[in-house]
Amino acid sequence: MPNPRSPHHFAAIDLGASSGRVMVARTGPDTLTLHEAHRFPNRPVRAAGTLHWDILSLYAGVLDGLRAAGATAPLTSIGIDGWAVDYGLLDADGMLLGNPVHYRDTRTEGIAAKAWTTVPATELYATTGVQYAPFNTLYQLMAAQGTPQLAAAKHLLLIPDLLTYWLTGELGTELTNASTTQLIDPGTQGWSREVATRLGIDLGLFPPVRRPGDPAGHLLPQVLEDTGLSTPTPLTTVASHDTASAVAAVPATTGYFAYICTGTWSLAGLELAAPVRTEESRAANFTNELGIDGTVRYLRNIMGLWLLQECLRTWATDPETTTPDLDQLLREAATAPALRSLVDAADPAFLLPGDMPHRIAQVCRATGQPVPGTPAETTRCILDSLALAHRRAIEDAQRLADRPVDVVHIVGGGARNALLCQLTADACGLPVVAGPAEAAALGNVLVQARAHGLLRDRHEMRALLARTQQSTRYEPTGDPARRAAWEEASRRVAA
Repeated sequence: MPNPRSPHHFAAIDLGASSGRVMVARTGPDTLTLHEAHRFPNRPVRAAGTLHWDILSLYAGVLDGLRAAGATAPLTSIGIDGWAVDYGLLDADGMLLGNPVHYRDTRTEGIAAKAWTTVPATELYATTGVQYAPFNTLYQLMAAQGTPQLAAAKHLLLIPDLLTYWLTGELGTELTNASTTQLIDPGTQGWSREVATRLGIDLGLFPPVRRPGDPAGHLLPQVLEDTGLSTPTPLTTVASHDTASAVAAVPATTGYFAYICTGTWSLAGLELAAPVRTEESRAANFTNELGIDGTVRYLRNIMGLWLLQECLRTWATDPETTTPDLDQLLREAATAPALRSLVDAADPAFLLPGDMPHRIAQVCRATGQPVPGTPAETTRCILDSLALAHRRAIEDAQRLADRPVDVVHIVGGGARNALLCQLTADACGLPVVAGPAEAAALGNVLVQARAHGLLRDRHEMRALLARTQQSTRYEPTGDPARRAAWEEASRRVAA
């Protein structure tokens, strides 16, 4: 066990939808610094009509990142977090059976309705507590039924578990990520075997469950050679769903907080001791996913900054559009008319890649609203709409869980977006504390640090974050007219 009074270095492999990175944290009783050792792109590839993750490219990026991380200091441990629901299949020899399919692929269209004919949606939610999303692992596996690939599979590994296997040779299923599959009962925190059996899902494909803090093996000799690391470095199981890691890094000093984990998605909700699986909760599309220490992440998925990311991608390829850099675009959006045009950030029309500005214009036109005419106006529409979606999620979560909130913590990449943070404070009528932006990586390393004896509990983790990480506080507007405008906008979107 390392000396808890001495600083140690932990590597966090943090995989996002558009890029991956390896971060190194120097951690001690009053020390928590983080720097990026290596960043690499995550570019999905469409082949033969199916959208895949380029998993070998990601793995190469991980190896390069570990090489860079090891050059900075000896590593006490390594942890991996990433996105949820997607998986790789291994054959009996442990070989990968094709590139994992991307959750934005269309293969699951209509699958949920098929599932509900066997296990009604109300019963499925009452058992698993997971909100409807067309890409849930359950529906992906049903879509794959009857395929030669699934027939040949002996193991199924969620993406962080797949990379852990390649690094250590050891199989496992991390619990917080498994809870997103719609195959876990969040009350018992075990597999829902009856749901799986009725829907034809073989739970034997999943290796034994690991919990955050459990050991996950040591780097294989070949990996040590490929990365230049000289010692048999251990991997520690972290909250491998990146949102679970991000919630672990909320620097809350009170129990009455809401969180919004922002990035490609906005995940807005509460940290609870037990799931909420009422019919009203299902109708409001809240999910009960697991966090560290048996907590429940009671939240709603919101489309998030994906809307703006896709707009930027479209504008960058349009020769007729001159798009300012992001900072200038946000400054121009701040002066654009407020709450002029609004969209539902949960609208499935925005899920797939494509011409997002055109789709936003279509929705505005169909609902009789002014159509945004410039990138700044479209950006303001997106950010106003996200702030309202944050408001609705936090209001609904308080009501459904019977838990009051006195502050909203925004963590993740969106914490850097001052306009979004201020609009969220105005919309919610609550103070917003923004930061840390690198929440997933910080949650990753803090679970490692706790597992290695440097911290005792979740309270100490959050206290260390509050002492060492920069945050910005945004107060809600005090102008009665502006508050009334947000109230009216909320009614407009709900209508």
